[in-house]
Amino acid sequence: MKEKKIEITYCSVDPAELPVEDRELIEKAKSMTYSSYAPYSRFCVGAAIRMADGSIACGSNQENAAFPSSLCAERTACFHASATHPGMPMKKIAIAARNIGIVPKGCEDSAPFQAKPISPCGACRQALLEYEHLHGPIQVILYGDEESFIFPSVESLLPFSFTNF
Repeated sequence: MKEKKIEITYCSVDPAELPVEDRELIEKAKSMTYSSYAPYSRFCVGAAIRMADGSIACGSNQENAAFPSSLCAERTACFHASATHPGMPMKKIAIAARNIGIVPKGCEDSAPFQAKPISPCGACRQALLEYEHLHGPIQVILYGDEESFIFPSVESLLPFSFTNF
């Protein structure tokens, strides 16, 4: 048996220090949390993807009482991007979240953004990785009010992936 080690390189950054283009992408992701349909988890997630032509495709989580029918913000955004920009590379994705479960019902818009970044689930990582394999690296920006993380690619979040069958 041979033991091996995986190392992941990422940046921790104050969101205010990011370039204007990245802050714009984060703001789009943050705004998408307000279109989430999250009556069960009360956890609103937004995602925004910058395409190779500079345009931005967005998505938010959409829940359903039949939980497997729900869809995460990251997959909503990447499927929207692929459907509206067929064959165009996705260059960056920003993800932001708010927990509306911590505020009284009726005050959901006042829920703060997460202080620390959240990370995509495995299914979202796998879906994004499919597009990364087609068109090249997709930088990942995970937003948190106190700090954000920047990963060079989706693969850095999912080093062992399902790539073919």
